Amino acid sequence: MPILKALFRTCHPLPSLAVTAMFAALIARAAPHGIGPVAAIAAVLLGELSIGWSNDYFDAGRDAMAGRTDKPIVNGTISQRAVLAAAVVAVAASVVLAFSVNTACGTVDVAQMAAGWFYNAGLKITPVSGVAYAVGFGLIPEFATSTAPGVPAARPAVLVAAALLGVGGHLANALPDLDGDRVAGVRGLPNVLADRFGAGAVRIIAVLLLLGASGFLALSGSPWLWLGFAVAALLAWLGLSGEGRAPFLAALAIAGIDVVMFVLGGVPLS
Repeated sequence: MPILKALFRTCHPLPSLAVTAMFAALIARAAPHGIGPVAAIAAVLLGELSIGWSNDYFDAGRDAMAGRTDKPIVNGTISQRAVLAAAVVAVAASVVLAFSVNTACGTVDVAQMAAGWFYNAGLKITPVSGVAYAVGFGLIPEFATSTAPGVPAARPAVLVAAALLGVGGHLANALPDLDGDRVAGVRGLPNVLADRFGAGAVRIIAVLLLLGASGFLALSGSPWLWLGFAVAALLAWLGLSGEGRAPFLAALAIAGIDVVMFVLGGVPLS
């Protein structure tokens, strides 16, 4: 059906599935048994879909002005109201499923959903845009541990690493669009930093934040994690000593290493 295809395209499927996969890997490690992890992973997927849909809903006006006819709302394949309805139903179902696991899981889900929705609703074009990423990513380990028996708290170092990964990724992701965002009047954290210190400074800060995430993950003492940090440090040195797109490519590579360290490195979450 055309409407289902349009909903699929407006939910930003690849980022939604990628983030859900990261959550799922951590949840499976924190709580490998029982129905709770299944409900938690379903809550994450629905929440990510809702954030994707709300993004296209709130951006519909800007997308139309930019001539984004590839967007289903802009080209009339689906109405803005229908996308909003899907987003609201999905986020409500996400919260209900998360609270069905336990109160802690539901509370963290609400905080992460609020971060994503407020970002889409307007925080993305303000200097505090990074806060949404710090909260949304920073609470991923807490969400995972909240599904485990006894609801242990996540280790502070892991929370800091996740927050640094979120903010560093936010800066790196914005780098290719800095000039276009300036014309459009976007004043997010990356844009403010670029206007004040230059685009080169944004690249450096992104690399250092992502390297910091690698360092906090390595604090668990695992040799594999220290190896990951060493590779990240080498990439940071190569990126910061290079020119042109080198810092941007280094930031992307370090972000990838951080995700691998989180998911496959055996980082103790609690």
